[in-house]
Amino acid sequence: MTMLTSPEFWLALSQIILINIVLSGDNAVVIALASRSLPPQQQKMAILAGSVGAIVLRIVLTFFAVYLLSLPYLKLAGAALLLWIGIGLLKGEDGDEDLEGHSNLAAAIKTIIVADLVMSLDNVIGVAAAAKGNIVLLVVGLAVSIPLIIYGSTLILKVMTRFPIIITFGAALLGWVAGEMAFSDPSIHTWAESHHNLHLIPPVLCALLVVAVGKWMQSRNAGARVEHAG
Repeated sequence: MTMLTSPEFWLALSQIILINIVLSGDNAVVIALASRSLPPQQQKMAILAGSVGAIVLRIVLTFFAVYLLSLPYLKLAGAALLLWIGIGLLKGEDGDEDLEGHSNLAAAIKTIIVADLVMSLDNVIGVAAAAKGNIVLLVVGLAVSIPLIIYGSTLILKVMTRFPIIITFGAALLGWVAGEMAFSDPSIHTWAESHHNLHLIPPVLCALLVVAVGKWMQSRNAGARVEHAG
């Protein structure tokens, strides 16, 4: 019960939920594309079965990620990956154009599970990093996020389209978590403990880096598209 009254617990839980919400946009697109050719009744079944299967596999992967992030240097690698994911979130990388719709229910479910799993690397690393090895926090965070992923995907996409600042905030959060992760890597534990007063600097710098680089790449891509169209 002490854990539930801790501000750190609720802050980390909020981070896990927000990371899942922000990074579930692509997963929602996968679900929609894979089930678009099905009859309406089968669409609901494909979405539910595919999402449940993908979430179960995601939970298993997240537990493995929590263990792996306890090994030296892997947090540094994970932090670098989170930075890239955050930049890509702002840059705008859509790899769903070639995803085919399926008229067969089983094929649609399989496509949803496989594609969602491949695209969930960002969720897995982000959630594992925010949980910081706390299994209770991990389970609660994932449990709360599941209905958001299954039932809120369409709403999430609409809200993020209307309020793009949410995407920017989510990307900055990934940068912040990356900075915290890097600073807590076992390989620099001794140094980090002796320089604890610097613990906020890496998260702040990483958050600013993600937003700055992501926005720059976004504007560069937009300029390239304009030139190509012209």
